[in-house]
Amino acid sequence: MTRHFNPTEATKSAVLDEAHIGYIRGALGTIHHADHGPRIGFKRRLQTLFAILGPGLIVMVGDNDAGAFGTYTQAGQNYGTSLLWTLLLLVPVLYVNQEMVLRLGAVTGVGHARLIVERFGKFWGAFSVIDLFLLNALTIVTEFIGISLAFSYLGVSRELGVALSAVIIMAAVGTGDFRRFERFALMLCAGSLVLIPIFVMIHPPMAEVARDMFLVQLPKDGKLSEVMLLVIAIVGTTIAPWQLFFQQSYVIDKRITPRFIRYERVDLWLGIALVVIGAAAMMAFTAAAFAGRPEAGSFTDAGGVAEGLGRYAGRLPGILFALALIDASVIGAAAVSLSTAYALGDVLSLKHSLHRKPSDAKGFYGVYFALIVVSAGLVLTPGAPLGLLTNAVQTLAGVLLPSATVFLLLLCNDEAVLGPWVNGWGMNLFTGAIVAVLVMLSIILTASVLFPEQTSETVISSILVGGSALAAAIALGTGSLRTGRRSKAHGAIGRHARDSWRMPPLHALPPAKLSMSSRIWMSVLRCYLLLAGGLVLARIVTLAVTH
Repeated sequence: MTRHFNPTEATKSAVLDEAHIGYIRGALGTIHHADHGPRIGFKRRLQTLFAILGPGLIVMVGDNDAGAFGTYTQAGQNYGTSLLWTLLLLVPVLYVNQEMVLRLGAVTGVGHARLIVERFGKFWGAFSVIDLFLLNALTIVTEFIGISLAFSYLGVSRELGVALSAVIIMAAVGTGDFRRFERFALMLCAGSLVLIPIFVMIHPPMAEVARDMFLVQLPKDGKLSEVMLLVIAIVGTTIAPWQLFFQQSYVIDKRITPRFIRYERVDLWLGIALVVIGAAAMMAFTAAAFAGRPEAGSFTDAGGVAEGLGRYAGRLPGILFALALIDASVIGAAAVSLSTAYALGDVLSLKHSLHRKPSDAKGFYGVYFALIVVSAGLVLTPGAPLGLLTNAVQTLAGVLLPSATVFLLLLCNDEAVLGPWVNGWGMNLFTGAIVAVLVMLSIILTASVLFPEQTSETVISSILVGGSALAAAIALGTGSLRTGRRSKAHGAIGRHARDSWRMPPLHALPPAKLSMSSRIWMSVLRCYLLLAGGLVLARIVTLAVTH
């Protein structure tokens, strides 16, 4: 609540909205703003964890949205359990990316988009926000497509189902009570567990599931280009750009400070566990249900999966899958819309907090409500090019994710921003390799979506070989990425001082000074964006000429 706002504290930190300072009023507990005592004993630590739980769970379960349902069930229906291993490979990638943004949120008190503007200039800030806005708007459309498919399977009017879902999504956020929204979101997180009963009822062979979870292989009968595109889709649906913007802003809005970062990391691990369990369950039970059936290898959409489960495994699994799809689409639409509203609120200096009522933050809630209304309306509009919009989501996600991750990596090496919380050498090395691989996969995805007929197995193999060599070279040079050596004061800082360190106000920050490694990364980013932009432009010209 704003009555807990301390003006003195606000002047010493970069927090942009006074509603972001005060009690932590989580769904499962409260931590008083003046409570600075140590967490001694298991019960005390558990109570603290319950109060902190939320950001990691919501961002991860929100990632298992309508698009994820389609991607994971496509892998299971078309290739069985042979791609389960991709999920375990993504675990460290998920953790590293999301741990960096939660650290940025807790230490700086400033959202991801605003930090990009302040440290890299208005051009890059505008690029990030505009690209995020377009991508998120299209992603929300896919959430309502998922809702439409699920209600159609359940025999409910798609118009009624989409409209009702939109009202619920807006009502849950528009109460002006942060705790109320978080309780709603955590209820949806619990609802995602309905995938487990489906797994139990279909009971896929556990020996095969366990083997394929740890055995790296490609489907024997699959075409390399199609399999690679599906693997890239799994990466893209599991690691989405909106997650970075959402979690950083949500951590700030929940008023989590550096002393609670350790608890927030546990929250993140719980969220990752739910993502992997849900994704693995979908791949496994879809593989078992469609094995030997005429539809095997012929995925259509999540609605077709529900129909197949109902036909081959019984009506109840089909109903539960449809309900899980609605649950996932609702939390996905809410989280993606919030990430957009938070980002615009940050950049435009609007009041942007779930602690505020709509009348007190008109711009913030206006963006949120408009995204929901327009997206739901598009899905219900006869003749709307929903297939084209889905392809646009894939292309924009491919362009934005590597660039967003580059900025994340550079910000986490900016000592003026993170002080004693900057990345270590090992984190930089691992993250540098991740970013380089994401760029490589993004180029393949962008090219395949825009020019499917020209993206042959030879082209994909060439990009993979050349990109892997480039990734190794870039990763080795990323360990020294930090904008400067850690100061002696920060290097010797004690744990208590570290837990209380916050980024100073934005106007007090020294100008950003990029190291040589940082400049190389920015050059790589420019080249990548030119290449991706060139592909898009070439496709537009090709379509214009042919038509």
